[in-house]
Amino acid sequence: MHTNQDLNKTNDTSGDSTADHAIGIVGAPNSGKTTLFNWITGSKFRAVNYPGSTVDCYTGESLTVYGKPIEVTDTPGAYSLFPQSPDEEVTSKILFQDRKFQKIIVVVDATQMKRHFYVVKQIQDSGYPFVVAITMNDLIQKEHLEIDVQKLSSLLKAPVILIDGVLGGGVKDLMVAIKNLPVNLQVDLTADSSLGSKSPSPAKIISLPKWSLDKIHLVNAENEKLVTSIFKQTKKHLNVYDRTAKIDKILLHPLWGYFIFAAIMMVLFSSIFWIATPFMDWVDAVFSWGSEQTLALLGENLFSDLLTNGIIASFAAVFVFVPQIFILFFVIGILEDSGYLSRASTLIDRPFSKVGMNGRSFVPVLSGFACSIPAIMAARTLGSKKERWITQFIIPLMTCSARLPVYALLLTFLFYGKPAWMPGLALTGLYILALVIGMIAAAILNKILKTKENSSFLMELPLYRTPKLRVLIKNAFVRTQSYIQRAGPVIFVLAVLIWGASTFPNYQESNATLKLQTSYLGQLGQKIEPAFKPMGVDWRAGIGMLTAFAAREVFVSTLAVMYNITDTEDEDTMQTSLLLQMNEAKMSDGTPVFTAASVMGLIVFFMIALQCMTTVATAARESGSWKFALIQLASLNIAAYILAVGTVHTLHFFGIA
Repeated sequence: MHTNQDLNKTNDTSGDSTADHAIGIVGAPNSGKTTLFNWITGSKFRAVNYPGSTVDCYTGESLTVYGKPIEVTDTPGAYSLFPQSPDEEVTSKILFQDRKFQKIIVVVDATQMKRHFYVVKQIQDSGYPFVVAITMNDLIQKEHLEIDVQKLSSLLKAPVILIDGVLGGGVKDLMVAIKNLPVNLQVDLTADSSLGSKSPSPAKIISLPKWSLDKIHLVNAENEKLVTSIFKQTKKHLNVYDRTAKIDKILLHPLWGYFIFAAIMMVLFSSIFWIATPFMDWVDAVFSWGSEQTLALLGENLFSDLLTNGIIASFAAVFVFVPQIFILFFVIGILEDSGYLSRASTLIDRPFSKVGMNGRSFVPVLSGFACSIPAIMAARTLGSKKERWITQFIIPLMTCSARLPVYALLLTFLFYGKPAWMPGLALTGLYILALVIGMIAAAILNKILKTKENSSFLMELPLYRTPKLRVLIKNAFVRTQSYIQRAGPVIFVLAVLIWGASTFPNYQESNATLKLQTSYLGQLGQKIEPAFKPMGVDWRAGIGMLTAFAAREVFVSTLAVMYNITDTEDEDTMQTSLLLQMNEAKMSDGTPVFTAASVMGLIVFFMIALQCMTTVATAARESGSWKFALIQLASLNIAAYILAVGTVHTLHFFGIA
């Protein structure tokens, strides 16, 4: 048997073969492909934007058995190598035009073998040396099923390795198998004559001619026969699909499915409020204690005022809502890992198709409830340009995690002293309303954008599985940590600036109200107050709305600084202090600033306004047009202001102050 070194010596006389230096990982979306890539590379990988597209590939170095750095690339998910989407197009180009790989790892979900062997057959026909990595084995093991690996390997004429995606089992065996694959190199006689050398390239690698319908039916029939033959307990194997089908008859019912979907969304989003309450109280108490200790240690001076009324108050006002953000990410993780997210996409396909989108748009739209930036990037997988533009346009309307601190503060103000389920139910209503507003906006865009592109919807429905608590917690923690790292520096810088602008030049003034009114910020705020009065708020809230264009959550920290929330009784927590100050805030004519009408107006404004400049930059990059991004920015903010003013005056008309 030849060793890897023997092969290099045999096939490459240059002395430095690259035959083992490029491995591609190919497979369908949600097959466990990226998890396997992470196990192979550890943390040594980077995202690489494929030239001429907005699709990212991930490239890293193998940490396993080669003994030298081996380049491994996680290609975009593909159901087929005959491209129907931007992701599949990039994967096909890498394989058959760039031909940068010498060996391929094909990832197959053990619960979706009939479907995923479609790509295996295409790789096999292309001539690439390949290894099959089978994931999701824990699901079939629970059914007391066993794959005959040796038989499957013999039928495919390629090594087959079982992978444990949770613990990384089988990864080393996989790398040994890929290492031992023979790579035949041939001499390219059309090499550049100016170099005076011959260029090696993989032999027998062909660009696949598109399969006929008869060929597709034949391959599907062969795959079904193959899958049936390799399971040692076929009857139980079929039962797992029968159980999934029975559940789907309920969850995907053309009528009851929508009611179940609404109930699931209501329970999950309501839990964001009431489950987080004790954790929020604990975070609030920690910041309150820190503020008291700082003031006691440093005494009353400018520096301690900066720390307590500026920095600590700003961070406390935002970070008290971090438990809610963690729960939001945790909830979305449950939907993804359980397999229900794909079902929800199927349900949503019908209403989405009426407004120029399809079920695949639901995944980026739902991701927008966490953060608009990755959600807009996720929309790149949509095959139709029109669908991508509509989806990218409405994503900023979803209730992202940055809005959560704002909503939580304003809803707590409206329902202060009421049972926790009431603001929780209201928050659920805001999530649903955001989706409704997004659908209305999509319908308008669908009428404006006229194209002749054909759209299709294909979504693989995985088997139901119980999400692993440890994985859910880890992923939610990482996402929450990313949120904190992104928001923290912005909050710190603006906290210092706002504290300085609201303290000087009359920093020695003992009257806090007079000091704020005569400060630099106060003078600016009073000049721009006429723009915010129609919304029923004063210049202090107006300043908060302007600073929110740096980051929405800064609105809360700005109010904390503007209302000097640490100047309260010791027994009050910082959140309670802010709520009390908001309740006592008065306009110049003595009327309250924060009323039911003005707070509802603020909620409407924050629901529609596009205030995240990073989102604007991402929209410009992903759409390939700054015109698109600027129109989105202007239209959403103008609409937000008009609807907020309309909300306030409509409520006043009906006697709601």
